[in-house]
Amino acid sequence: MTITQLHYVLAVAEHQNFTKAAQKVFVTQPTLSMQIQKLEDELDVLIFDRSKKPIELTETGKKIVQQARNIVNESDRIKDIVDQQKGFVGGLFRLGIIPTVMPTLLPMFLTNFIKKYPKVRLKIEELHTEAMIERLRDGHLDAGIAATPLELDNIREQPLYYEPFVGYIPPGHRLHSQEKLTVEELDLDDILLLEDGHCFKEGILNLCKSTRTADEDRFQLESGSFETMVKLANEGLGMTLLPYLHTLDVRENERGNLRMFKEPVPAREVSLIYNKSELKMQIVEALRNTISGVVKGAIAFQNVQIISPLSKK
Repeated sequence: MTITQLHYVLAVAEHQNFTKAAQKVFVTQPTLSMQIQKLEDELDVLIFDRSKKPIELTETGKKIVQQARNIVNESDRIKDIVDQQKGFVGGLFRLGIIPTVMPTLLPMFLTNFIKKYPKVRLKIEELHTEAMIERLRDGHLDAGIAATPLELDNIREQPLYYEPFVGYIPPGHRLHSQEKLTVEELDLDDILLLEDGHCFKEGILNLCKSTRTADEDRFQLESGSFETMVKLANEGLGMTLLPYLHTLDVRENERGNLRMFKEPVPAREVSLIYNKSELKMQIVEALRNTISGVVKGAIAFQNVQIISPLSKK
């Protein structure tokens, strides 16, 4: 049994096709098939049911794949240990970022990071939290940036910053005359939300649930972007809540519609998340230091109250 064979098994398990798996690991399809057949012969089991289309794992194969991921991760740690010992910060680093953070945070730190760590090849994907967690567990991401706490087994969280909620309240709304908001004044009936799948929506629901019972089915107007929600609010369809960093891009003639909360200011926690195996920690730390440095100047709030994206029971 070799690490290479386990890599091939994981590739086939992912793509459910020998040809696609061979392309992924840069070998010919006959070579990959032969090595997997050798492994099956050695173990005297079938890992894949080749009669199914697409190819499926056998019950034993599922257990083998789970263990193979652990072995491959641990083998990767050997090179990682050497890199850390040498102080080398470089190589491919696959980073996921949730959609409500990507457009504001990425421009703030990317240029600085690239200049400071030119040997790191960042591959960045915009992903919802659920997909990010799955890719982290499968080894297809090295780290993610998401709203926390998530409180998941095998996933570590390292807080980067706390981002306050800000109300966007157009003229004519009952709260427009307020200088500052309180959570108790919010009414779920007239808050425009992001569509399902965005953890920011869950944060808003939990924020409002902290003072009253909410019926989530009452929401009719939902959008995939903060910009659309601001436009809907301007049309008199309600108010919305924005992450603080998104308010920096609000147009000058609309800034008068922004309302901060009274202290303690409700906020979301944004963290770097990564697998408990802690591979490539030198790059994780480089990211954390870079992001913390640029965000510290943009968000100067101290007295914040964290709203968890987890649904409260």
